[in-house]
Amino acid sequence: MDFKSKLLNDAVEQMSSLPGIGQRSALRLVLHLLDQSEKEVNDFTKAFINLKEHLNFCDKCYHITEQKTCEICRNPSRSDELICVVQDVRDLLAIESTQQFYGKYHVLGGVISPMDGIGPNDIKVNELKERIINEKTTEIILALPATMEGDTTNFYIYRKLQEVKVNITLISRGIGVGNQLEYIDELTLGKSLLDRSIYKTNISN
Repeated sequence: MDFKSKLLNDAVEQMSSLPGIGQRSALRLVLHLLDQSEKEVNDFTKAFINLKEHLNFCDKCYHITEQKTCEICRNPSRSDELICVVQDVRDLLAIESTQQFYGKYHVLGGVISPMDGIGPNDIKVNELKERIINEKTTEIILALPATMEGDTTNFYIYRKLQEVKVNITLISRGIGVGNQLEYIDELTLGKSLLDRSIYKTNISN
């Protein structure tokens, strides 16, 4: 789509690079920004520059934070004995919204997906193992998507933790196959967390 303006073309191209934004939606957003005052556009731009420059990943769980360690990991009322393993920050926020979990988290940063070029070494499983040992964790909850990639990652984690003394549980499969946690309603997700079960595999060690 040629808008007969390099500036407009460049702006639409950048906007459409965002997930879920096609060119028509990108054009609508760019034209909306053109209608805003210079101050409003500068404030909009500054917010994202500050986000990129000052937001970090927690040195323990890899949640986003403005400090070295995130608020959840620093909270003394949260249990170190229980770690919920999630794919990304969106899933962590979804579980937090249920107000049913009072342990800590571990953000893997993805799931094993050869099609997407993500292998076992690209996710933070070794870091999880170290945390379990150092923090005397007694249970980890696998809260990964109910997809083939999520199941593959669950099994990989299970195998990696065989030499570590820790209970491995799985959130209830009341969640439909293929569902992403971030799109599940809080009531269903909270119940799936509370109704978790011991992780089992049909593949022998």
